Amino acid sequence: MQRELIAQLLPTVFRRALPESRPLDAILGVMEAMHAPSEHALAHFDEALNPYTAPERFVPFLASWMGFDVGQTLLSVPDRRLRELIAMASTLAKWRGTAKGLVLFLEIATGLRGFVIEEPRPFHFVLRAPAIAAEQRELIARVIESEKPAYVTSELVFA
Repeated sequence: MQRELIAQLLPTVFRRALPESRPLDAILGVMEAMHAPSEHALAHFDEALNPYTAPERFVPFLASWMGFDVGQTLLSVPDRRLRELIAMASTLAKWRGTAKGLVLFLEIATGLRGFVIEEPRPFHFVLRAPAIAAEQRELIARVIESEKPAYVTSELVFA
């Protein structure tokens, strides 16, 4: 808020004294400076909520809003992939608990394609991951555990 606008909010007796009062003018300057960060944040609030333009330190917070377990599951996911997961959160939520949803989640989180789910018997599946994905074994295992239905067992195999 600019000092002129702040001055208009002051009682009349202060506004009359303003032209001759250096201390009051200094206080208005301090008030203007104190409002600047808040005003900037409010003016750019939409950028903070967009996963592609949000400040890096705010991305894990957005991910938690979308229901992602950032602390454990997505700890090792690079920033750009985490942003993509946030952007795809509604689609991932729609397909959560399904083979399609798990494959989509893994493709975004790892940046790799070629995940295949086979269901050899009821309530059990085998996830076949590309050989190159072995480097990300821990991440893949955590994603499987957090995204599969609780009553389903699973195996992870690298091709």
